[in-house]
Amino acid sequence: MRSPFRTPDVLPLPTTVDRALLRDVSLVCLASGVVGVSFGAIAVAGGLPVWVPVVMSLVVYAGSAQFSAVGILLAGGGPLAAAATGLLLNTRTAAFSLAVADVLGGRGRATRFLGAHLVTDETAAFALAQRDPARRRAAFWVSGIGMYAVWNLSVFGGALAGSALGDTGAFGLDAAFPAVLAALVLPSVRDDAGVRRAALAGGAVALAVTPFVPAGLPVLLALAGLLALGRQGSGRQA
Repeated sequence: MRSPFRTPDVLPLPTTVDRALLRDVSLVCLASGVVGVSFGAIAVAGGLPVWVPVVMSLVVYAGSAQFSAVGILLAGGGPLAAAATGLLLNTRTAAFSLAVADVLGGRGRATRFLGAHLVTDETAAFALAQRDPARRRAAFWVSGIGMYAVWNLSVFGGALAGSALGDTGAFGLDAAFPAVLAALVLPSVRDDAGVRRAALAGGAVALAVTPFVPAGLPVLLALAGLLALGRQGSGRQA
């Protein structure tokens, strides 16, 4: 009898997983959990019912977009303004989806839909850090499923705790997430001069606009750094 896990219409089980990958995924999940607890607690402490951050995390699943949307709601903004801001901040995942399209290519519709929901900065970074296609798929699905589970459980726990946790940023825990993500992308930046130039250009753009635009938009505008990589590719073809 053929195993159902080998059909193209169900979730593919990763087979190329080693300790290093599991360690890195665990670190990112830990950082994600800290941010998730903070998000749930802030949302409920600000006056939102527990179900709002929980359902938002299940359906939207985008940290920066969720923080921005909740911030607008708590400041008295309407749901349309909150949704529009979240959508704008999350447009950057379109570029990530194109970058990891090969991970989902040829799979069933349900698998592609689930995979699209799991595309984040972190899952894209894990997948793109792998050279072998099998490892790319393994890294994407292991990190995607792990982070989705941890994020939602953490948000639920934070929402139940409400304001009892206080400000996690006061302990510097809010810096754990970007620090781990930076560690993940360092190998690519170190090994490829073109990627290094694109990263520096994008970082310069993000730093320049940070004082003037809402939180989350600097990351989106940093995609302008890809223009440096595009010019390099055009120069080589010429």
